[in-house]
Amino acid sequence: MTEPPEPSAAAAPAPVRADGPRPRRVVKSVVSAVLITLTCILVPLSLLTVWVHDIVLDTNRYVSTVSPLASDPAIEAAAVHRITEAADVRVDGAQVTSDLAAWLESQGLPARVGTAVKALGPQLDSAADAAVSKVATRFVESDRFEKVWTTANRAAHAAVVHALTGQGRGAVGVEGGTVTLDVGTAVETVKQDLVKAGLAPAEKIPEVNKQMVLFQSDELAKIRGAVHLLDVVGNWLPVLTAILGAIGVLLARRRRRALVTTMLCAAAACLILAIGLAVARRYYLDHLPEQVQSPAAAAAVFDTLVRFLKVSIRTAMVLGVVVAIGAYLSGAGRLPRGMRAKAERTADSAAGWGASHGVHTGRVGTWVQAHRRWITMGALLLLALVFALWNHPTVPTVLLLVLILLAVLAVLALLAADGRVTTRPERPAGREPHTR
Repeated sequence: MTEPPEPSAAAAPAPVRADGPRPRRVVKSVVSAVLITLTCILVPLSLLTVWVHDIVLDTNRYVSTVSPLASDPAIEAAAVHRITEAADVRVDGAQVTSDLAAWLESQGLPARVGTAVKALGPQLDSAADAAVSKVATRFVESDRFEKVWTTANRAAHAAVVHALTGQGRGAVGVEGGTVTLDVGTAVETVKQDLVKAGLAPAEKIPEVNKQMVLFQSDELAKIRGAVHLLDVVGNWLPVLTAILGAIGVLLARRRRRALVTTMLCAAAACLILAIGLAVARRYYLDHLPEQVQSPAAAAAVFDTLVRFLKVSIRTAMVLGVVVAIGAYLSGAGRLPRGMRAKAERTADSAAGWGASHGVHTGRVGTWVQAHRRWITMGALLLLALVFALWNHPTVPTVLLLVLILLAVLAVLALLAADGRVTTRPERPAGREPHTR
């Protein structure tokens, strides 16, 4: 009786290596999670970086941003008040009326006439103030003030850049956390207009402080380091963020789910940034220093400077939601499969109707049917490239590209459906009835 052969070494189960597929998958999943988390954090920081470059540190774009403020009612009112205050035209009404009363009495008029004339002193002071305010208002509401405003802000921008980065200088004073705009040119112009209008005392307008406080914050010196870091990083941060996000999604085990998670978390991070911006605005306006004479003007300046940042935040939020919805609808869930099946049936019905009326796409439809997936991916990459190269995209930009993509997908679906109709084998003709 022969003994059964010993099991061969080849039949023995191979030991699991420590560096086998499972640990590798775990490492990839961990790296993917870290990169996706980092991407969601960097998205709002990238928006801030772009804003710093395009608004705060770019003179031309800064000037184009603040130029409309010259016609803002709050800015106009603050400018009229500051110019009138700087002009400081004072007619000594009491002295003028007292001299006039003395002369009238010397001419033999009753003393009560001189008393009545002396009572007109305050009215003369008020009339002089009204004249100055009227001329200042006329100047501020004219095109001349817009030119002065633009010129002053262009000169001021170098000072703001110096305040934030320590580079360059400008005509506007930046001391500590206060940024002021020199309205000296406007005051001199109003002075000349007052003299031309017949108000001779305007020639004696003294040299006073003609600075209009635009911005004041004790934190200005502290944020210089952060702004310098953002300036060094520059426009590379958004590119780096996109690359990290793409790598994180590609390393994920379930890429479509990872893409949905990344885009939704990025949109949520942008929402947090928007809330933080609103809180910062309220805190700033509630703690305005005494140097800021017009809270409404301060609010107008703040809102104008952050307008493009708000637009970028809304755009990023909409883009994140749109991409997440698109990734979800391309998945294998019941709802996405049902929607795609319904769309295909609709395209088949349209192609069948066209075929019954002699409308065919020929080889084009057949080729599209065979290469539809690659054509779709090419269209997605092309639209992504257009969005990346778009100069300051907005929410309408995202919606426009989405509509274009939907139109392209609809055309591809119709062409593919016609290709299926063309290549579908014809039904065999019915047999002729057998006759005896």
